[in-house]
Amino acid sequence: MNTTIIPANKRHFTDMGWLQTYWLFSFSNYHDPANMGHGKLRVFNDDVVKPGTGFPTHPHEEMEIITIVMRGEISHKDSMGNGGVIRAGEVQRMSAGTGLTHSEYNHGDRDLHFYQTWILPDKKELLPSYEQKQFDPVNFKNVLFPLASGQEKAGAVSFHTDGTIYRSQLEAGRQLEFSTNVNRRIFVYLTEGSLLVNSERLGEKDRARFDTVEKLSFEAHKDSDFILIDVPEK
Repeated sequence: MNTTIIPANKRHFTDMGWLQTYWLFSFSNYHDPANMGHGKLRVFNDDVVKPGTGFPTHPHEEMEIITIVMRGEISHKDSMGNGGVIRAGEVQRMSAGTGLTHSEYNHGDRDLHFYQTWILPDKKELLPSYEQKQFDPVNFKNVLFPLASGQEKAGAVSFHTDGTIYRSQLEAGRQLEFSTNVNRRIFVYLTEGSLLVNSERLGEKDRARFDTVEKLSFEAHKDSDFILIDVPEK
């Protein structure tokens, strides 16, 4: 088993005034050849956007883009004709495929906090597509709940990669296990709390990367909210 623990203070931080963002992998003007992704996981951004600001229309292609809204709301508009608001507890998936454009703005009256994940698709030249779903937070309690998946997980937003994004809110003293295989890559990001993962301790905003691992065990030392992403090696 290969395990890499990266503490919160090693995240790459950029403050643009309207946007405070932590790039957990190389992105935009942050380039580290040793930090280009983990298996098919290419991007994980932890973003906070101020009210009245946002991302103007910009293009994407050949990427599965999954947005998880933690607090506030995003107003979205894209070249496929989709437009609307994505609120806290909702998950959006865009398959960029052969190409699309979209914009994202915070038209609310409070800070917007969201995670944006990019995952490489299993097949190229797919037609662009879109999906959005609301989840009740009760679903996350003491389980690994699939938010988005290409593995036909019931209730999850779908995407076009043999992988799954899970969320868990594990109460202090509770434990979980996750089984996988040695050809997978696992990424864990702790939003808040204190978590023991296979004897490795994670604090708030720490992250862990695992490969050649068949089982992960989780134990919460405090109430803990975390994301787990399971993707192919390549």
